[in-house]
Amino acid sequence: MRWWRCCAAVLACAAASLPWLTLEPAPDDAVVELGRAMMVESAETAPPPDSAPWRETALPLSRGQPSRGAWLRMTFDVAGAPAEFWGVLLPYLYGGGQVWLDGRLVGDLPVSGPALHVRWERPALFVLPRDSLGAGRHALAIHASPVAGETAMNVAPPRVGPLTQLRPQFDRRYFWMHTMPELTVGGCLVVAMLMLLIWWRLPEELLYGWFGVAALMWGIRTLTFVIEAVPPERWQWWRLLYLASTGGFIVVLALFAGRLGDLHNRWSERALLAYWAIGPAWRLMSGIDSDELVNRLWIAGLIPIAIAIVVMSVVTAMRQRTPLSFLLPATLAVATLTGIHDYLIVWQPSLLAPLAPGWVGQRYFLLHYGADLVLVAMGVLLCARFVLSVRALRELNETLESRIADRERALTANFDRMAELERQNAAAVERKLIMREIHDGLGSKLFTSLSRVERGAMDAIEMASSLRACIADMRLALEALAPDDHDLQVAFGDFMFRWGAELKAIDVQCAWTVELPDDALQLGPHATLQVLRTAQEALTNVAKHAGARRVELSLVVRDGRLVLRVADDGVGLAHNPGSGGRGMRNMAARAQQLGGTLRIEPGARLGTVVTLALDLERAGRPRIA
Repeated sequence: MRWWRCCAAVLACAAASLPWLTLEPAPDDAVVELGRAMMVESAETAPPPDSAPWRETALPLSRGQPSRGAWLRMTFDVAGAPAEFWGVLLPYLYGGGQVWLDGRLVGDLPVSGPALHVRWERPALFVLPRDSLGAGRHALAIHASPVAGETAMNVAPPRVGPLTQLRPQFDRRYFWMHTMPELTVGGCLVVAMLMLLIWWRLPEELLYGWFGVAALMWGIRTLTFVIEAVPPERWQWWRLLYLASTGGFIVVLALFAGRLGDLHNRWSERALLAYWAIGPAWRLMSGIDSDELVNRLWIAGLIPIAIAIVVMSVVTAMRQRTPLSFLLPATLAVATLTGIHDYLIVWQPSLLAPLAPGWVGQRYFLLHYGADLVLVAMGVLLCARFVLSVRALRELNETLESRIADRERALTANFDRMAELERQNAAAVERKLIMREIHDGLGSKLFTSLSRVERGAMDAIEMASSLRACIADMRLALEALAPDDHDLQVAFGDFMFRWGAELKAIDVQCAWTVELPDDALQLGPHATLQVLRTAQEALTNVAKHAGARRVELSLVVRDGRLVLRVADDGVGLAHNPGSGGRGMRNMAARAQQLGGTLRIEPGARLGTVVTLALDLERAGRPRIA
C-alpha cells in the first residue's frame, strides 16, 4: 500500500472518530448528574436565602445573559458517609463562579474583574470536604458569572460523585478542550514558519505560501482558546483577533483550493479578501456590544464560502482523478460540517437537540479538529507534490547524466579522431618540408654539380669540394631530421664538431657557447633544421667572405626565446659586398618561416654579428621534457 493511502486511511478514521472521541460516557451509578435546578439572578457572593424569587429550570442552561449573574441550587442524596473523597465536576463555566455545599464555600473559579477578563474553556473539578458528606440530602449551590460582551450564559449540569470516577471524565474533557488546542497552536506555528520560509525562498510556489498563511491563521485563532484570561482593555482586541483569524483561515482555504485547481480569478480573490476585512472592521467600529451580531451574521456568511471551497476541491479532484486528489475535498467536507455544527451549538442549539439530545449540552466544538484534518490533508498534498517534483528531477538528472555521458564518449571519440588527423597532417606537412628541403638544398646542389660536370666546367678538385658540401648538407639534414632524437643540444653539438674542424682547417679560431635548459629542449625536426641551416649559412659567409681570424657562436635560451648568435672579427659588411646576397636572404626567409627575427649588423669593433631570435611557443610548439 502506498504512503498516501495510509495517510488517507488515517485521516478518514480520525474524521469518523471525532464524535466518539469527544462523547462523554454515561455517568457511573455512583456519579449523579444534576439536571434540574432552582435559579435566581443575583450578583451576591453568598447563596441567596430561601425567600429569594427562585424558579425552576432545566440544565444545561442556555439563556439570555443575566447582567448580574445567576445562582443555581440543586440537591442530591447520599446513602451513607463515603469512604473516599467526592467532587463536583463542571464541564464548563465560561465566566467563572463559586461552588457551595450546604452553605459552605468549597471552591471558586476566578471571574472577570477590573484587572482581568476571563472566559474559561477548561472544565472545573472541585473536591468536596469529606466531613460534609454525611448520609442524607445535600444542597449544592453554584454562582455562574456572565462573560462580558456575550449575550448568552451557558451552565452545564454538574456531576457529583467519587473523585476517582470524576477524574477520568475531567481529564478527558481537559485534553480535548485545552491540551489539544495547545498542541494545535504549537504545530500550526511551526508548520507556518517552515512553509513561509519555503515560500520566501521559492516565491513561485504560491501554494506553500497559502498553506503557511492558513496554518498561521488557524494557530492564532486557536490561541484565543488557549489563553483564557487577558486584561480587560485588551479583550476587544482579543475578540477582534479571533474574528480576523477565523475569517482569514476560511478565505485562505478558498484561495488555496482555487489555486490548486486553477479555478481562481482576480475578482473572486478580491471579493474574498474584501469579505474577510468586513467582519473585523464591523466589530472594531461597533464596539464590544456588537459581538453577537457580528458573530451571528458575518460568520454565517463564511459557511457558503466553505461550501464553495468543498465544491471547488471536488471539481479539482474530478479533473485529476487520482485517489490522493479526493483527500482534500473529503477533509474539507468534514471541516465544513464541523463548522456548521459549532455554529448551531452556539446560535441554534434547538435544531440539534432532537438529533442528539445529550450531545448539545456537552458543548464540544469540533471545528478545532476538522480544521486540523484539513491542514494535515493540505500538508499531505504538498508533500506529494514535493515528492513527485523530486522524483521527476531525479529522473531528469539521470537522463541528463546519461546524455552527458554519451556526449562525452562521442566528444572523446571525435577528439581522438581529430588528434589522429592532426598527427597525420603534421606528418604530411613535415614530409613536405623535408622533401622541399632536400629538393632545394641537397638536390639543387647535386643537380647543379651534375650539370657543370656534363658541360666539362668542373674539374676534379671542384667536384670533390661540391661533393663534400653535399655530404655535409646531407649530414646536417639527417642529424636534424632524425626520428628518434629531436634534442637541439645534441644536434647542435654534432654540427659544431664538424664545423670546428673545417674552421680550424682555414685557420679560424672558433669559440662556442651553449646555454640550454638541463632537460632536453625539443624542437620540431623542421625547426631544428632551420636553426642549423641559419648557423651553417652564417659560418659559410665567415669562411668564404669575412677573412676573419676568430668567430664566436652561442646558442642560449633567454626569457622563453631561443637566441642563435654568430659574431666574427672579419672585414664586415661594408668591405664585403658579396656577403649580402642569396645567403642572407635565405637566413631571413628561414627566420620568417619560424616566426622569429633575424638581425645582421656590424660588430662592436670589426666583423659582423648575425642574431636569430625565436619565440619557443611559436617555433614548432616546443616542449621542455
